[in-house]
Amino acid sequence: MEERKTLAKDVAAADYNASDMPFDFVEEGAQTALICEADESVREKIVAAMTAAGYRISEAANARDALKKTRFHVYDVVIVNERFDTDNPDGNDILAYYEALPMTTRRRSFVILLTDRRRSSDNMAAFNKSVNLVVNLKNIDDFPAIFKRAFADNAAFYHVFRETLKKMGKA
Repeated sequence: MEERKTLAKDVAAADYNASDMPFDFVEEGAQTALICEADESVREKIVAAMTAAGYRISEAANARDALKKTRFHVYDVVIVNERFDTDNPDGNDILAYYEALPMTTRRRSFVILLTDRRRSSDNMAAFNKSVNLVVNLKNIDDFPAIFKRAFADNAAFYHVFRETLKKMGKA
């Protein structure tokens, strides 16, 4: 647990570097996605699906790179393989970072866990891992349909919450 805190703290304490910013410019209303997947064939399928859905894509080389990118931008969608840059799937630095975020910040991102240990769309597993959606790697070819449905369900569920944040000036 201490190692995860150290990586996140190291990244947060680092000096400002403009090259760490994931995008030079993102037009208003544009949606962004961070992809943390080492397997090139899986990553290509996800990039294709997210690009087709209109997302601006940022790919992380490792956990440190992903955390640097999140330092300057709140992504609309974050897709993380539980084994990304770690041997211990229960000790993923990126998932730990999102789990520790304040609720108002965390709810702005739709976090997807890619795994081979849990079933796709398992709501209890998603709740347990503090993510919005679980996608089993066996179902990666169905990713666009799984994502579309889960994202729409999430948007409907948090609609009132987000509207309240906007009225309070916190969105």
